[in-house]
Amino acid sequence: MINGTIGVDVSKDHLDAFRVSDGASRRFANDRVGHTALVKWLGGPGLRVVYEPTGPYHRVFERRLADAGFALVKVNPRQALRFAEATGKLAKTDRLDAAMLAKMGALLDLEARPVPSPALNDLKDLRMAREALVKNRTAAKNRSKTLTLAILKRHNAEQLRQIERQIAAIDKEITAIIAADLELARRFDILISVPGVSAITAFALIVDMPELGTLENGQAASLAGLAPVARQSGNWTGRAFIRGGRANVRQALYMPALVAMRFNPDLKANYNRLVAAGKPPKKAITAIMRKLIVLANALLRDQRKWSPSLP
Repeated sequence: MINGTIGVDVSKDHLDAFRVSDGASRRFANDRVGHTALVKWLGGPGLRVVYEPTGPYHRVFERRLADAGFALVKVNPRQALRFAEATGKLAKTDRLDAAMLAKMGALLDLEARPVPSPALNDLKDLRMAREALVKNRTAAKNRSKTLTLAILKRHNAEQLRQIERQIAAIDKEITAIIAADLELARRFDILISVPGVSAITAFALIVDMPELGTLENGQAASLAGLAPVARQSGNWTGRAFIRGGRANVRQALYMPALVAMRFNPDLKANYNRLVAAGKPPKKAITAIMRKLIVLANALLRDQRKWSPSLP
């Protein structure tokens, strides 16, 4: 177990911290003064701090600790819950959650990841707002098929026009934020160079997989939930399947995979070969999605755009 690990349970008003090395714990206010006190209590940079994302409440905290030189590990709440269940820790308080996170980070030797930039956090908020608007637009379009009263039809049409204006405004803001950030603009240009990857898909990859370009190929596929999971026990071997990972990334890659199968000769040949070998079409499409995320990772790592010679 690595002792240089601290768990922090983040809430709107407080930060509950637990230190593995001596078992000490303390509560701090989740504000600028509290963040400064926490940094002082931690004792020095280089320590690993483990915490769960909590909407907007963790962002200023993680930026303050990143600037102070700490290695930050943001864990999936579902994974943290399963770890607690596996260790028999059923009681739940903020202090106990902090201790659990610290022990999870130490025992599993969790790897730190770079903290998202303020621009990337703004893009995440815009993505969530855009997704909500798209769902509202779909619901309004579905309602339009069943409405009979003229006033309800008029109100629904007005709502649709307002939603379209709001989506257009968000798209404009997204474009402005990316254009104003040299690193984001570079990544965006590389991603849209891949056949089938639209501006919306590139935006989704930038927001939901900021690690792209720093991963091994297998890591990229696994993080997106596109790496097959083996199923074997004794003499029995089941079919491998994909699970976990980032659902938003898979959703963003589905349509690009269909387009790439038409316009990328290598991927089209790969798809046809898989289907001819007996693979179900859905699994063959998943394989193309996996190749796309691996390709995106390689292009960003090498800082080069796609060319016809690349698969």
